[in-house]
Amino acid sequence: MALFSRASRTGPAPLDGVDVVLADLDGVVYAGAGALPHAVQSLNRAGESRRLGYITNNASRTDASVAGHLSDLGLNVAPEDVITSPQAAMRLLTERIPTGATVLVVGGEGLVVETEKAGFHVTRSAEDDPAAVVQGFAPHVSWTDLAQAAYALATPEEEGGIPWIATNTDWTIPTAGGIAPGNGTLVSAVHTAIGRLATVAGKPETPIFDEAVARFGADSPLFIGDRLDTDILGAARAGMRSAHVLTGVDRPKHVLAAPAESRPTFLLSDLRELHEPYPETRVGRDGAVSVGEASVRVDGPDVTILAEGTRQIDLLRAGAAAIWATGRGIFGFRVPELLYADPFHRP
Repeated sequence: MALFSRASRTGPAPLDGVDVVLADLDGVVYAGAGALPHAVQSLNRAGESRRLGYITNNASRTDASVAGHLSDLGLNVAPEDVITSPQAAMRLLTERIPTGATVLVVGGEGLVVETEKAGFHVTRSAEDDPAAVVQGFAPHVSWTDLAQAAYALATPEEEGGIPWIATNTDWTIPTAGGIAPGNGTLVSAVHTAIGRLATVAGKPETPIFDEAVARFGADSPLFIGDRLDTDILGAARAGMRSAHVLTGVDRPKHVLAAPAESRPTFLLSDLRELHEPYPETRVGRDGAVSVGEASVRVDGPDVTILAEGTRQIDLLRAGAAAIWATGRGIFGFRVPELLYADPFHRP
């Protein structure tokens, strides 16, 4: 960091020194069925000199299905390049029960396929005396499915009960009709019935990141996400650098309010900026925080824009750095609307 300098300075690009790029999917690569602007070209360029992997909490699709979708968008992807939350769940399950055991599956094809690939027998009934329950989202999951899980999990694990693995606990999922309940709501329903907690495999927990690092042999990975509470928090817990891209769920106002454990290493307008020198954050003698030509200062409860600069992303970067440095919550500030203006592409 160049302290007290007023000159705009840049550092390495986010991809410099990275051996494996790991990307979330929805909100990073695509929105719905279609690719987000600049995502495919930027990732293909990144893949010319390093390994690419794709991480998804979606438990309803197989790795082959996801790879096929990404290939249709123009990316060079094989099934082994896709890490799914069911795969991470199997990583946990194989540590807890013997291969060949019966597992009660609550979920869809993606979870059933991975459970069988891992060498387990699938059942949908608690009457089959399963050795574990694994739960993931699928649109057809019903009350009956949740009830069977509750019956099988009635005894707490510390009292001799069986393990319960959830692929993820995302509270919501985006659908064509709007935001709908996600796997977290279904896991919560079972939790409410039995009073015990599931072990979670997907983001923001570390098993899915551990699976990716092991599979690709990553030494210096970069994870790209669009959600602070799952993607960025998960990368931080896994000890990875992260890039938050403003093409998905969490917007500038969420970035300014991000708690310490959910703050990304890099803030990006879109994936083209992976390849661009990243501007340094500079702190002046008067406490002003500058990024590029933008400058922001915190004066008591007021966040003051000293210079808008020419790029909204640099103004957001400066504002975030200034607010984060105080160690105070966003609710304690008066923040000008320009600071969290949102001209960035969203699905």
